[in-house]
Amino acid sequence: MIVKRTEFIKSATRPAHYPEESLPEIAFAGRSNVGKSSLINILVNRKNLVRTSNTPGRTQLINFFRINDAFTFVDLPGYGFAKVPLAIKKEWGPMMQTYLSRRENLRVVVLILDIRRIPSEEDLQMLQWLQSNGIPPLIVVTKCDKLSKSQRARQVAVIARQIGMEPGALSLFSALSREGVEGVWGKIELLLNEGKEASDIPPPP
Repeated sequence: MIVKRTEFIKSATRPAHYPEESLPEIAFAGRSNVGKSSLINILVNRKNLVRTSNTPGRTQLINFFRINDAFTFVDLPGYGFAKVPLAIKKEWGPMMQTYLSRRENLRVVVLILDIRRIPSEEDLQMLQWLQSNGIPPLIVVTKCDKLSKSQRARQVAVIARQIGMEPGALSLFSALSREGVEGVWGKIELLLNEGKEASDIPPPP
């Protein structure tokens, strides 16, 4: 994928504030500090399209970015960080669930996991919720440069077993080395095309 144009559209907390449903959307979800902002920035080849922060839990809104005037990246709030105020935590769940359940042009959710961590209860809940609602998940495992090849293989097997998938279904990624960029883009494009084909099928008479 060659990204020629990126544009921040707006931030929102509720459906009334979302952009018009004119383009297919790819949403990004994951625990705070999992590398979500870095993944998005590297995919679009921009340093600061999405702000990265040393303070996990900084993203507290749903942020929309138009890519190549063809589709939209949606940055969802990170979840699971203990130091985020409880009042904000209580808002995140309903805010994300509302978006995920109502957004008809949502094509795929990129669920991001840290290769050094076993998937958390929140990760498993998110994956289960996506699968039960028919939303295709794309699992991206970040920070793979932090482990040796043998450690990486063992940890990928553990993560795959925890989430009930084959190891080959996981996309490995490193913000430092940019490993995995083409593979992630390839899967995103495939899922976008599948969603387009499905939307072109006329309803039964």
